[in-house]
Amino acid sequence: MIAQSHPQPAPADARRQARSLFWRGWSVTQAAEELGLNPKTVESWKIREKWDEAPMIRKLEDSLELQYMTLLSKQKWTPEEYKRLDALGRQVTALARVRRFAAEGGHEGDLNDNVAKRNAAPKKKARRNHFTAEQAAQLRELFEEELFGYQTDWRARSSLRTRIILKSRQIGATWYFAREALIDAIETGRNQIFLSASKAQAHVFKNYIVQFALRVGVELKGDPIVLTSDLIAEGEPAAELHFLGTNSKTAQSYHGNFYFDEFFWVYNFTKLNNVAAAMASHKKWRKTYFSTPSSIAHEAYDFWTGEDQKKRPDYQKVDHSHAALKAGQLCVDHRWRQIVTLTDAEARGCDLFDHDEIRRDNAPDVYANLYDCQFVDDSLSAFKFNDMLACGKDSLVEWLDVDSEARRPYGDRAVWAGYDPQESDEGDYAALVICAAPAGPHEPFRLLERHQLRGDFDEQATFIKVMLSRYNCTYLGIDATGVGAGVYQILAKPDSGIKGLRKIEYSLEVKSHMIMKAQHTIKRGRLQFDAGWLDIVSAFVSIKKTLTTSGRNITFKAGRSGGDGHADLAWAVMHILMNEPLDGKQAPGGTMEIF
Repeated sequence: MIAQSHPQPAPADARRQARSLFWRGWSVTQAAEELGLNPKTVESWKIREKWDEAPMIRKLEDSLELQYMTLLSKQKWTPEEYKRLDALGRQVTALARVRRFAAEGGHEGDLNDNVAKRNAAPKKKARRNHFTAEQAAQLRELFEEELFGYQTDWRARSSLRTRIILKSRQIGATWYFAREALIDAIETGRNQIFLSASKAQAHVFKNYIVQFALRVGVELKGDPIVLTSDLIAEGEPAAELHFLGTNSKTAQSYHGNFYFDEFFWVYNFTKLNNVAAAMASHKKWRKTYFSTPSSIAHEAYDFWTGEDQKKRPDYQKVDHSHAALKAGQLCVDHRWRQIVTLTDAEARGCDLFDHDEIRRDNAPDVYANLYDCQFVDDSLSAFKFNDMLACGKDSLVEWLDVDSEARRPYGDRAVWAGYDPQESDEGDYAALVICAAPAGPHEPFRLLERHQLRGDFDEQATFIKVMLSRYNCTYLGIDATGVGAGVYQILAKPDSGIKGLRKIEYSLEVKSHMIMKAQHTIKRGRLQFDAGWLDIVSAFVSIKKTLTTSGRNITFKAGRSGGDGHADLAWAVMHILMNEPLDGKQAPGGTMEIF
């Protein structure tokens, strides 16, 4: 009898073993022979499960799993097998991370334990208004790299108790002292107080500080700004940066270094300075005053010249000439003073100006005041300097019914406007002023906006229409001469949208009435504008009484051409004031009498 042969049974999980051999490079036939399987069966598995199309990671996972499970099935491991088991386990984990990363939404934490742990930890919020030591160092480096020569003088004297600087317009004093104060606050934790004619003007300091901090990635917020840094000793209070207008009541509760901007242009300087100086009574605080000059009649003039110390037994006269103070000097009254004219600034590296153009655009007396640090004598002016200063208000604090950033800054209440045209292509500007209309003969004329502009009559007319579209303008007074004639014709068209347009034709009588009305209004405190609008003050003070060409009549002249200065803003204001009769009363029937 011949014994019959029976095929060996297929091993358990034969399909998986065949696939593993195939992925390790065995052919279908070789794998079938090794496992005692029918090659056709293995081929059908291969096709149905697409073994050829499997990704590399799937093949690696299969190989690692087989080796890992083989070792795990042993009852006892040699030291080498312990190491092998650990290595295989790490490889299995690594492949699992790769698979997660490859899936949609994968991220670096799927591949790196450290990243995953860091991402899993609670997120630390960036500290508000905080500077690291590295950011503080970067800021100081930027600060010192970008100084002009005269600013290095100010930097070198930053430890002195009192600095007083008379300076040209627009040479970067506010810009510099904003940065100096921020650096000091970061490095010492000392408070910094910025005092200006109005809070709106004080916010120029704030804007410079915020912009500078952004250079190193710190976004400063708040008013006051309260900041900390790694350089401030543990347990010390945060540094506070306050931005104040010239309301003495709001200034008296603070202490710190203080900076008094344009102190020659504030009203009631002596009283305000007594309060401001008290904020820096402690010897660690510093006081810094800087300004363009105004009038010799200003209360700060004696402070500048040292004459305010005349009653002291140790009084000595201060040499406040340009020759003595050009390089800066610690004077006999222990105050450090410096005069920096535009010429001085250019000699020390300032390249921001076209000096020739500035001389062309300004009358000699205006240039001397704004750029050559010469004081104005207002004895011949139609409007006195101190009277004009008294018109200044802290508009952000006092005018709560006005929002300059709103789409309708004054709502639907009536405003009046005045436009004064330019009379020459060089050295002269046109001016547009917008004013809240007074509700009665005792209500103020509050100036809401003022603009100086150049260009052809069509461009200027378009600008006026755009500005007035934000208000309910019921009156617009225009001097319709020169460029003004073209502006008037465009705005007089029915489709211009301008209401209450009035054409003003100048004569000796009209000009005299305008001056009289303005003097009457100003003397009674009815003209108001933001105290930081120094250009309004300058414009009115520049108007002087003079004789006509014939010598027979008195007239007023200034700012009507490049040779006379810039009073365009003042004339634009007077075009508004003349919409009310001289005594401020209304005619019968409720209409204003217009002379």
